[in-house]
Amino acid sequence: MSISLERIDLLRERANVSYQDAKEALEKCNDDIVEALVYLEKESKLRPERKSKCEGKFMSTVKDVLRKGNETKFIIKKDAENIINLPVTAAVLIGIVATPVVVIGLPVALLTKHKIKIEKEDGGDLQINKVLDKVSNVVDDMTDKLRTETALEQGTEK
Repeated sequence: MSISLERIDLLRERANVSYQDAKEALEKCNDDIVEALVYLEKESKLRPERKSKCEGKFMSTVKDVLRKGNETKFIIKKDAENIINLPVTAAVLIGIVATPVVVIGLPVALLTKHKIKIEKEDGGDLQINKVLDKVSNVVDDMTDKLRTETALEQGTEK
């Protein structure tokens, strides 16, 4: 009986065994994956999944933070249109790599009445959005006041 390489690979992935052990198990079990898994288990040839030496509490925490960062979105919108919609992880990386652009870009976005929001995947509201809304409202009020004062000054000069 000829056992296909695909079947051997499948059994190797599931049981974490060598090619030889996978082939032998499939041959003894008439190419039945489930029976081969049972056979390998009885023979105590199943190996636990390999974890790197670094794998532990720290790495699992990092993975969890990255997963949450990819699920949470950083959004800049003008009226109802999304101008920027990025995962928070990407926004943080851009902030690190292109700090001058971010330092200039965010205030400009606020001055041009864009709204900044951080949104969970499920659409839930975050506490930081209340702060961002307050900042946005203060900046809007200041720009409106400056425009009004500028218009009044220009009107009196003529």
